[in-house]
Amino acid sequence: MYDLGGGTFDVSIVAIKGDSFSVKAVSGDTHLGGEDFDQRVLEYCIEEFKKETGNDIRGNNRALRRLRIYCEKAKRTLSSAAEADIELDALAEGEDFCLTLTRAKFEDLCKDAFQATLTCVDQALDDAGMRKSDINEVIMVGGSTRILKIQQLVQDHMGLQLNKTVNADEAVAVGATIQSAMLDEASVTQAMYEKVKVIEHKDVTPLSLGIETKGENMSVVLKRNSEVPAKTTKLYWTSADNQTSVCF
Repeated sequence: MYDLGGGTFDVSIVAIKGDSFSVKAVSGDTHLGGEDFDQRVLEYCIEEFKKETGNDIRGNNRALRRLRIYCEKAKRTLSSAAEADIELDALAEGEDFCLTLTRAKFEDLCKDAFQATLTCVDQALDDAGMRKSDINEVIMVGGSTRILKIQQLVQDHMGLQLNKTVNADEAVAVGATIQSAMLDEASVTQAMYEKVKVIEHKDVTPLSLGIETKGENMSVVLKRNSEVPAKTTKLYWTSADNQTSVCF
């Protein structure tokens, strides 16, 4: 599962057998998504406007808000067109702004961010002890997976045709609804509960859990990608007189 949304990126490796879903490993970046791509385009437009007019709008919040909206629209347009026009009347100091953003330029502005997602894919494979050849299907989820360059990169990296039959915008919400129904029978109709109660779902913890030790270091107690529920024991000593707690 390759899930690239507006603000976060997640990749999950899941083994599916009948009604059994077992998560083998997860990876990702909680600070990578469509908003970062918007910001790259915004910075580029700011510099172009400064070159043309000599005006730097970085301190003009109203102009930045207007320009950001048009940058996001241009990004969406480039998923189906080779270029997109960004045109704003009187952006700042009475100066208009007009720029044609090509798909090639957009991809160049964001290429390192696109490539970073593949690093997370490799990390998930490594954590699961698997190779690319072990993967049968790649499912694309999240609005940002509509970007054609991302689809091409993932397809080339994995050597598989992408599964885009799942609704990219609704998949996470649908999954959360199903899991909610599995956890609380009373929250859904009996007919729905009958459908979901047969599902077996095994998950893992996405982040390592541990305590802060002397010197503000983290000592891992439970490693990430440990199957939950999990239980572990580790022995620690206090690091200060009269210490009554630790930060977990």
